[in-house]
Amino acid sequence: MAGTDEDAVAAEDDALYVLTAVLLTPAKFPSVLGDDCPEACAALGLPPLADGYGLVLGQDGAGARWTVVIDDVSLVAVAIASWDCGMEHELSPDERTVVTALPGWPLAVAVAAPGVPAPHDPTPEADDRPPLSPPDTSAWGPAQRRLGADEIALQWVRWREQVDDSGFATAEDGTGTTERPEDLAGQAGQAGQAGQAGQAGEPEAAGGDEAGGEVGSGESARESSPGAGARQGFSSVRRVLAEARAYVDTPPPLGRVRSSFAAGDARTLRVDGPGWSLVARTDDIAFVLLDEEPGEVLPVGRGPELPGLLKALDEMAVRPG
Repeated sequence: MAGTDEDAVAAEDDALYVLTAVLLTPAKFPSVLGDDCPEACAALGLPPLADGYGLVLGQDGAGARWTVVIDDVSLVAVAIASWDCGMEHELSPDERTVVTALPGWPLAVAVAAPGVPAPHDPTPEADDRPPLSPPDTSAWGPAQRRLGADEIALQWVRWREQVDDSGFATAEDGTGTTERPEDLAGQAGQAGQAGQAGQAGEPEAAGGDEAGGEVGSGESARESSPGAGARQGFSSVRRVLAEARAYVDTPPPLGRVRSSFAAGDARTLRVDGPGWSLVARTDDIAFVLLDEEPGEVLPVGRGPELPGLLKALDEMAVRPG
């Protein structure tokens, strides 16, 4: 997404050349900034609003990076939709909609305004607040985990094709599993506004009937016993699904459960919590990513309970307007 060369808004009495914009709403926000919308707002020092914000990222005439926060969400949404369709659209918010102008950018931007110096943070004389900067995604952690989940949601078909349903044990097979596979070298690819990869690994079968999904298994449970690493993964997935189920009874902060369009009558669910992310299709399986399992993507089979859990989460999820 990018604005035209003429796009500019007022920021600190100086013209801002618009480079891109993102939404910061309960239904759609840069997940690299947090597990939910209030957490993402807190990363920018903003109080959460029911309708959220629009973030306009650009440079001033001296090349300094600025993030202009506006409360006209629909204006930013229209601009983003136009840019996504390859259309030019001038984003010029009314000064009355500007909430604040923050130094720096909270996300990485790969383009720069022509005819001005290279992007750099404002000097202390221009603004003495610490400038915003993108989260560190050089090592596995919450930001990388959420970027990996973003990529799975965007590239669902590619990730789903890597999972063989026969690897999930049936009720008659029990709940055992084999040792984890040796080769887990896949990458999630470039994800989200941060412009960096989630670095998630190839799917590794996991889950458990107790957690509401089937256990992934390369062999029958009667033919092998789970290794310590596999048992730890299963325990973690059970915990994640139990925490997700608790959201149904006690709604979490806005944005932790989001629902978006998918093929057919299905929905894509994105659920996040402390140290974990879950991506699922309401008519299919789920994938779990964990802070404690660097680079691993754990598929969870449908099982007898997962469909009901996904349905309940979808009914309570926030959705794009």
